Amino acid sequence: MAIVLGPNQYGKAETRVVRVYRDTARHELRDLAVSTALRGDFEAAHVTGDQAAVLPTDSQKNTVFAYAAEKGIRTIEDFGLQLGRHFVEELPAVDGAQIGIDEYSWDRVNDYSFVRRGQETRTTVVTVADDRAWVVSGLKDLVIAKTTGSEFRGFLQDRYTTLPETDDRILATSLIARWRYTGTELDWDASWSAIRTLLLTTFAEVYSHALQHTLYAMGQVVLEQRPEVAEIRFSAPNRHHFLVDLEPFGVENPGEVFFAADRPYGLIEATVLRDDGPDPGPAWYAVPGFC
Repeated sequence: MAIVLGPNQYGKAETRVVRVYRDTARHELRDLAVSTALRGDFEAAHVTGDQAAVLPTDSQKNTVFAYAAEKGIRTIEDFGLQLGRHFVEELPAVDGAQIGIDEYSWDRVNDYSFVRRGQETRTTVVTVADDRAWVVSGLKDLVIAKTTGSEFRGFLQDRYTTLPETDDRILATSLIARWRYTGTELDWDASWSAIRTLLLTTFAEVYSHALQHTLYAMGQVVLEQRPEVAEIRFSAPNRHHFLVDLEPFGVENPGEVFFAADRPYGLIEATVLRDDGPDPGPAWYAVPGFC
């Protein structure tokens, strides 16, 4: 039996970089967490300890800061593509790079003051290999809820089932969605905003027979209306809201008072895709979680 090195990559995780544009009195702010991962011929580093081909992760971190100053950050997708292509083109041992970026949103107070906007985070994962590139963008921690227009009934039951059927319930989740683009030359901001709007309006307007049914409807609408998207993946923890039994206190509860349980929770994950979409290549390799 021979022992060999399997797939591997290395990089600097979650470099926090804030880029401020002071070109005018009305400043602009971009707030990112950037993770870099390099792939290639690093067998010697693992097997014999020879680090000659290894660019330190500290240098990768410094590259992120330098590029933020020299290239600027207009969109996280373009910033990721620039970083990925730099590492693949400049480092002999590297044949692939993956750049993951989370962007934190701020709302403007005045020309130079801002307030952080909730927990929702815009994301992208850019993968560069040889002369090709793939972009997977999305969002996470988008907490959404609807107080009617949702049911859950007709499900399989066995001797351990105690959950009652319902035809009117609160549907809530903290959504993660990632979608793979078909190309790399896009108006990234416009596309991301349009897809986010489609996800929210579909969640709100489509009657839900289950969270699975809602996720599929959201993905279907995105693929029907956004030709630049090849597939979309969801991870949606079901934030359960259980009706509180107030009968012992002689109080009616006509679907108005609920107990919000944070765990355990149902975790619904799904992919909706075009059956004739382009090959994903390594776009999803090492992307955390189902999404």
